[in-house]
Amino acid sequence: MTSARGRLTKDGIRIYEPGDFAGMAEAGRIAATILDDIIPQIFMGQTTTEIDRIITEMVTDHGAKSATIGYKGYQHASCISVNHVVCHGIPGEKKINDGDILNIDVTVIVDGWFGDTSRMYVAGKLPRKSERLIEVTHAALFKGIEAVKPGNTFGDIGHAIQSFVEGHRMSVVKDFCGHGLGQVFHAPPNVLHYGRAGTGPVLEEGMLFTIEPMVNLGRSETKVLADDWTAVTRDKSLSAQFEHSVGVTATGVEIFTLSPRNLFHPTYG
Repeated sequence: MTSARGRLTKDGIRIYEPGDFAGMAEAGRIAATILDDIIPQIFMGQTTTEIDRIITEMVTDHGAKSATIGYKGYQHASCISVNHVVCHGIPGEKKINDGDILNIDVTVIVDGWFGDTSRMYVAGKLPRKSERLIEVTHAALFKGIEAVKPGNTFGDIGHAIQSFVEGHRMSVVKDFCGHGLGQVFHAPPNVLHYGRAGTGPVLEEGMLFTIEPMVNLGRSETKVLADDWTAVTRDKSLSAQFEHSVGVTATGVEIFTLSPRNLFHPTYG
């Protein structure tokens, strides 16, 4: 594994070197390719356990390692969150139904670099309210990414996401956030998906982190179930999430987890 390079800011955020971006790009490409290739496995009657089994094989086939298997006792290569599950859904034997929406989250390790991404999928016919939720969440992610450039702040990212989502009368989950990554799975900073413009640490070239807004059709409150992993909406409203791993460049941002086949949005366009 390559040793960590660069320096730490006063906020404890690691600044990576430009040459490190190639390692992140390869890890991100493999994670995104897996999420492309799992699409045919999303259908009515399928189980999330079977989806996870196939993802586990894909990770191995790519010569990568799953970052989640064994992480704090977790035993799966993916988190699969269905309908009102906000995040960290554990694969199980319950079958997918017509109109279900799913977030699949995969993190791989490639030559010591972490590629972390998630996106939404649909089984059967997509209900209009689910479609609108997915559209707003997808657009919110890119509103946040547009705010990434040297000199801006992490508050600018959160403000861009929150103002857009609330402008569509939906709510941003505040109990979970994005995070720094690189040669570790989770590191400073916490990347909040809400906040005030101009606040928080200043973005610098070489920072690596995820942006992964979770958006609810109803209220923002969540609760974690007895399994200590699965987070659900308290009001049982639908929830959606999209996630990219990004790096701050001299002029803006590089997205490491773009879909190689342009399949990031479930309409595949």
